Amino acid sequence: MSNYRVQNPATGQTVETFAEATDTDIDNTVAAAHATYLTWKDTDIQERAGIVRRAAEIFHERKDELARTISTEMGKSYEESVDEVEFAADIIEYYGVHGPSLATDYQIPSTIPGTARIEALPIGALLGVMPWNFPYYQVARFAAPNLVLGNTIMLKHADICGRSALLIEEIFLAAGVPEGGYSHLFANHDQIASIIADPRVQGVSLTGSERAGAIIGAQAGQNLKKAVLELGGIDPMVVLDASDVAAVAREAWEFRTYNAGQVCNSNKRLIVMDDIYEEFVDELVKLGTGLKPGDPAKLGDDEYVPLSSRTAAETVDAQVKKAVSEGARALVGGELGEGPAAYYSPTVLVDVPRDSESYGEEIFGPVATVYRVSSDEEALELANDCALGLGGSVFSTDEARADRVAAGLEVGMTHVNTIAAEAAEIPFGGVKRSGFGREMGPIGMGEFVNKRLHFVAK
Repeated sequence: MSNYRVQNPATGQTVETFAEATDTDIDNTVAAAHATYLTWKDTDIQERAGIVRRAAEIFHERKDELARTISTEMGKSYEESVDEVEFAADIIEYYGVHGPSLATDYQIPSTIPGTARIEALPIGALLGVMPWNFPYYQVARFAAPNLVLGNTIMLKHADICGRSALLIEEIFLAAGVPEGGYSHLFANHDQIASIIADPRVQGVSLTGSERAGAIIGAQAGQNLKKAVLELGGIDPMVVLDASDVAAVAREAWEFRTYNAGQVCNSNKRLIVMDDIYEEFVDELVKLGTGLKPGDPAKLGDDEYVPLSSRTAAETVDAQVKKAVSEGARALVGGELGEGPAAYYSPTVLVDVPRDSESYGEEIFGPVATVYRVSSDEEALELANDCALGLGGSVFSTDEARADRVAAGLEVGMTHVNTIAAEAAEIPFGGVKRSGFGREMGPIGMGEFVNKRLHFVAK
């Protein structure tokens, strides 16, 4: 029985189901991806880039349909769904426009008589394993640069994203990517392992949990395949001071509750200086008071969307209850709605003990966890006391002070006076247990590439 489905988390109802791929389907897809690679890699890069630019245009043309699809699939509000479609289109267009110049050959000095050149060449068929929280954006940042580079893509999407997975494939093929150049896979875990082991497949990119990353990373390592892993975070937002505490608190709240808090680089730990802590927390509580469940398709003021699934909502509820049992306090929210829908009210959590299990856990939902500190040194020590290292931010009216603290963050992305700078040209990725590799921006072209040396002796 297949798990691939569209199950509306606002109602719990299953809208559509999809047949799981057979082993023969999988082998045919891998064979097609490899066969197409052999011609796609020799297609002029400007032609490949033009096809990718056309895909971006189609994303814009079908924006409403694409947005309504993911709003139904995983509960994102229609407005946020439109934002995601537009961002995905921007990323695809970025690589369609700039990709060729990011993959140019260059010479390096050599003490050996001759000319040494570094080439940027594709490596082959790639597997992407993508999550449900941003069904288009996650795929765009993996697929677009690699299609321009000349690799081919097989995409295993989350089991609740069957319809959007098919739409993405349809768009890339309609844009001119040849059959086999981009394929979706309704695959199971065993089939994913067999794809990674297949000698025709040259790399795998996963965005997901630490657990999934450890499994995929191990399979890639066993088979000597390149891997890129983006595994989430418990990103710190350090607030040293503010001329308008309420404004910074609102910025913190809006980012933390964006996409129902289901964002890898969300500001999951709010680390606030002692002298503004009470005002900051009071403002968060105000913002979280009086909210009610709403319809993602037409969300009203003071309404919130469901999480992606009932299981996701129950997991967040259990995490908050566990934190409270260990000594934390939930000041507002913390209410799990009735099933089978997936509503969980946005929550403000304080006083999480640093010696508790909850302290080190990522809560993938709308929970703003706040910590009180009394010095820059304590703030930085707390921010770095974490196994994960995706992003982090520091806020202060004194930019130099914020810059000093931000410089000490053990993360892949540091920010001063903004929570997260996000655009097609801005690289994304982490360190420590948040994974390795980078997507987006100029260096997003550099992961699945043969940086081949070409030397001509003189």
